[in-house]
Amino acid sequence: MTASPQGSLSQPPVRPWGEDRRVVVTGLGAVTPVGNDMSSTWEALLAGRSGVGRITLFDTSRFDVDIAAEVKGFDPVTLPPKEARRMDRYARFGAAAALEALRDAGVSLEGPLGPAAGVVFGAGSGGYILLEEQARVLRESGARRVSPFFLTNVLPDAVSGHIAILTGAMGPNMAVVAACATGAAAVGEAAEIIRRGDAEIMIAGGAEAPVNETLYSAFYAMRAIATADDPAQACRPFDKSRNGFVVAEGAGALVLESLEHAQARGARIHAELAGYGCSNDAFDMVASEDSGRGPVLAMATALRKAAVDPARVGYVNAHGTGTPLNDSVETRAIKRVFGEHAYRLAVSSTKSMTGHMMGAAGALEAAVTVLALEHGVLPPTINYSEPDPECDLDYVPNKARPAPGLEYAMSTSVGLGGHNAALLFRRWP
Repeated sequence: MTASPQGSLSQPPVRPWGEDRRVVVTGLGAVTPVGNDMSSTWEALLAGRSGVGRITLFDTSRFDVDIAAEVKGFDPVTLPPKEARRMDRYARFGAAAALEALRDAGVSLEGPLGPAAGVVFGAGSGGYILLEEQARVLRESGARRVSPFFLTNVLPDAVSGHIAILTGAMGPNMAVVAACATGAAAVGEAAEIIRRGDAEIMIAGGAEAPVNETLYSAFYAMRAIATADDPAQACRPFDKSRNGFVVAEGAGALVLESLEHAQARGARIHAELAGYGCSNDAFDMVASEDSGRGPVLAMATALRKAAVDPARVGYVNAHGTGTPLNDSVETRAIKRVFGEHAYRLAVSSTKSMTGHMMGAAGALEAAVTVLALEHGVLPPTINYSEPDPECDLDYVPNKARPAPGLEYAMSTSVGLGGHNAALLFRRWP
């Protein structure tokens, strides 16, 4: 069915997910640079609107690049004010997106969700804004002035804890940390928890707030940040002139349920999560392995779990960061997995509009993939003007495209350290 990753050992046996409990998506939520909820985000993506601009969240005078995709006008009105004040910005994004996803799923929060509900929600970095703030307090005022809430809110799992407290979800709870594949891996691992019977409903996703001086300086030092005279045109995935990615912030959340649980409560089903694959390049902490063997393994595993012929997949929401190496390797990996069908696939990168939301990216892009299936329309890759011979697929350039009859769609994520994740969704009849 699929190609074997170059130079890898034999792959382990994978039992198709159809032999276990089926997992469906019943709720979606988001806080992004193009919208503070899922509906406005989806509308902006279909319209091809960019959320990239000049940085306003910190003084950029020490940098010669000042481009990022910030969340705008966010007000955490759905969060208890006392708790929200203690949270890092990333956790407020994540908690707000999770509560929106639960509302979308029609899940009542009048009482605690209890032990049948769990949370897998992570961040690639955690509370770096809080870290900067408290480090400044320590330097200027001494250790006695450091907040007693600092430690519990700076960790990558702070957001999963807050979501559990807000909802009374007492089941499995953890933070997945897999760099820029965090959000996708969180969704996949949450599905595995449902499949094995440890929960009936899971809140899954990722959140990130990396537009701060400390983290921005790290990306700046890697010389990977995109530049452009017009910030809105900085992120150019798969275009020959691409020169880097755009740092972005936000959150994405999905509510997953066992099919039986969703049907028993009469829930609206957005899509079925048909397969999930996770892998590592086992090659380098920064650079992608040239053959794409890691993403190939993740995508191939998702397809094998779903027992789906690759030719039935019609759309891939690609990682598509806009860096020269990532986009060419990802294109190569898609062609290895899908063969000649790759040239009939539609592939787009919504990072061209949202920027790279790091640990939140995979969760948001999973939600976008679900909506593409549900509505039969594909979001575009904007800022695409000059084809690259190394990136020769159909990238849905610049304008959204109707896609009636779309049956399966995949979302792929890649992260520093070689992390990869792939989620395969099926349109719900």
